[in-house]
Amino acid sequence: MNLCRIFLAATLALPLTLNAQMPHIEKRGDNFAMTVDGKPFLVLGAQINNSSSWASTLPDVWPALADLHVNTVEAPVYWELMEPTPGKFDFANVDLLVKGAREHNLHLVLLWFGTWKNGQNHYVPEWIKTDPIKYPREQTAYGKLLDVMSPHSANNLEADKHAFAALMRHVKEIDGSKHTVIMIQVENESGSVGSVRDYSPAAEKLFEGAVPESLTSTLHTAKTGTWSQTFGADADESFAAYATSSYINEVAKAGKAEYPLPMYCNVWVTYPVHALENRDKASAGQEYPSGGAQQQNIAIWKAAAPNIDVLAPDFYSDDVPFYHSVVAAYHRSDNPLFIPETGIAKNFGRYFFYALGHGAIGFSPFGIDYTDWTLKKHEMPEFLSADYALIGPMQSEIAQFNLEGKLQTAVEDPAMARQQLHFGDVVATASFGFPQKDGEVPPGTADSHGRALVAQIDGKPGEYEFLATGFDASVTFTFSPEYGKAHNAQLEILRAEEGNYENGVWKMTRIWNGDQTDRGLQFHAGVLGQVVRIRLHSLPLTGELAAR
Repeated sequence: MNLCRIFLAATLALPLTLNAQMPHIEKRGDNFAMTVDGKPFLVLGAQINNSSSWASTLPDVWPALADLHVNTVEAPVYWELMEPTPGKFDFANVDLLVKGAREHNLHLVLLWFGTWKNGQNHYVPEWIKTDPIKYPREQTAYGKLLDVMSPHSANNLEADKHAFAALMRHVKEIDGSKHTVIMIQVENESGSVGSVRDYSPAAEKLFEGAVPESLTSTLHTAKTGTWSQTFGADADESFAAYATSSYINEVAKAGKAEYPLPMYCNVWVTYPVHALENRDKASAGQEYPSGGAQQQNIAIWKAAAPNIDVLAPDFYSDDVPFYHSVVAAYHRSDNPLFIPETGIAKNFGRYFFYALGHGAIGFSPFGIDYTDWTLKKHEMPEFLSADYALIGPMQSEIAQFNLEGKLQTAVEDPAMARQQLHFGDVVATASFGFPQKDGEVPPGTADSHGRALVAQIDGKPGEYEFLATGFDASVTFTFSPEYGKAHNAQLEILRAEEGNYENGVWKMTRIWNGDQTDRGLQFHAGVLGQVVRIRLHSLPLTGELAAR
């Protein structure tokens, strides 16, 4: 009897344990996935405008999110609103965001607008802004006070830690078992606008002292000593990066002590300098907030802020090669790729596919609401909307493919209307634009918006199975020439099913054949939502089969 009771208790407890699993980031090799309620989850996000987390504006938020087909909303929490007087907290807007997300079947990422917002202090409470003696500001080299809180102040840090911990405690209380809130952004585009670093007396004393051994040992720095001796010409910015990242690490640590959701910092990246030929790099504190987690500061941030799970680049440029370089900088074995803010022009529909092909755990255009600040009602960015509508029904499967390293994408380049993806011995060739005539190269598209996604599926022995989809692209599968020649082998289609995933189960709607497969799997932009699961097998290249 006792054994039966033990077995029954364990059986009843098992589903509860699985359902209670907190959102977290899973790592497998060098690949990552956001995990929500035990399942891989791809953040198809949208960030609302800065001043849209209000009861008066939220009615204009939810319809826009529906039109974009998102599964996650990113919305700010304002320190000045949440703590209008010291130690007195008002969580009404937080509750409103959580309630609204649940009503619209969305997950929620809360953006903590605390000490920093775009390298300034605009969201700190009035009782901090009006007391610069107790809550000191950064100073320029000429003594000017900036609207930037000093990261060297214990009072500033303790105030932010206290508020952020209260926020996380409240989120746990209202959402700890429901997991509407899946991730937290700590500050916003942190760093200093107006100066490369803080030149206040307290900061100067630290700058003239030795670089902490914990940092130099982690960075394996050859030189040690003062900041100038250790980092040379980059000393000022490196000092600012260490101060900022250390400060934010303590804020995140205080929050995680209450409720350890995944936490990230978004980054105002360092953009190329094009204006003057003799400038080799942008100026820290002027063209971007100095001390943030920009490309050149990632190593310092990783060393000083272990409680930040993701350094996430915001991206607003039409410079495609630069986008590739940013993805390469932040897609690291110790850092999941997440694009928490990006533009809404047509070009960014391509960027979504490119990010997916590099293992992104999420993507989020900025300014998605109908407050007339960035969008008019129902004037949704069509390329991004089509992307989300296509990927949404299979977001969990796409996240799983990326976690396993089995997903690749091809994104059209003006000079490359045909691209190859390599899956071991199998080559998937994506050709962009239509019509694609025999014996001619594909025409490409007028604005280079073609994009394709291919994922490898574990199939039966001797078979090769893939999932394919895209926009204005055809996809064909062949063995690599080397493999085909060496093994006298070619690929033949066994079955190509159009369909989609429903609750994790593939549901076929029809079989493709004839014109739909003879010149590759063709995905036209005007026919939305087409996904094909294709099975192939190996056939002898020459007539050796009959001889056997």
